[in-house]
Amino acid sequence: MSLTFLGGGNMANALIGGLVAKGFDARGISVVEIAPAARDKIAAHGVRVGTAPDALTAKAYTIVLAVKPQDARAALASIASSVTGKLVISIAAGVRLDALSRWLGGHRLLIRCMPNTPALVGAGITGVYALPEVDAESRKRAEAILSAVGEVVWLKDERLLDTVTAVSGSGPAYVFWLIEQLAAYAEHSGVAPQDALRLAKHCVLGSAQLALAASDAPAQLRKNVTSKGGTTEAALRVFEQEKLAERLQSALAAAERRGAELGDELGSD
Repeated sequence: MSLTFLGGGNMANALIGGLVAKGFDARGISVVEIAPAARDKIAAHGVRVGTAPDALTAKAYTIVLAVKPQDARAALASIASSVTGKLVISIAAGVRLDALSRWLGGHRLLIRCMPNTPALVGAGITGVYALPEVDAESRKRAEAILSAVGEVVWLKDERLLDTVTAVSGSGPAYVFWLIEQLAAYAEHSGVAPQDALRLAKHCVLGSAQLALAASDAPAQLRKNVTSKGGTTEAALRVFEQEKLAERLQSALAAAERRGAELGDELGSD
């Protein structure tokens, strides 16, 4: 399987690193990237790197669109004449498949996905949607590529990618914010700054690992930690009084709406 990346940014670098680590032949990967620093970083994986599509790009069975959203149309224009029969996987945030298809002259072998930044350490999760024309073999190929940096969730409707963006795409920022707040309180109360941050980071890490490993639902895990009349119950009571659950849902809805708006903006001609 030969593979070309249009764009060599952090996510492309993570995917290529993950693929090579899992045994994918680096000689079968080519990358088109105009930024010298990004080219140098990508080249360290042993893949072919250039500033424009070449013969290897033309032979690739799969194209991964990994440029900034505003650069997607120009990047696709460089391969539009040779895209017939190729699977195109887009990780360009917010760019809808109808726009990608239009820019490629009606090409329909398209998959769109939303990864998240934990992919940079091999712990990501990616929401994926494929057009009906994409067959099972191509879906399997896409999953093999994307799973090089974490888990993959297939979606039944492209609009759900806006939800995925709000929940897991933007989600790491919410988690980092929580780590900030936990550490800030501990430090304010007298814990040494480095220890406060360590406590907060490992609390989140350990809780996530427990949630993944346990058969119980998160709600039950929460109840298991919450003793009647205890410290956890006191904190959770404040969450309820302040309606934090409702506020979080409102925040997620705002992120989802903004995702839809960006899709409209990026797809306009």
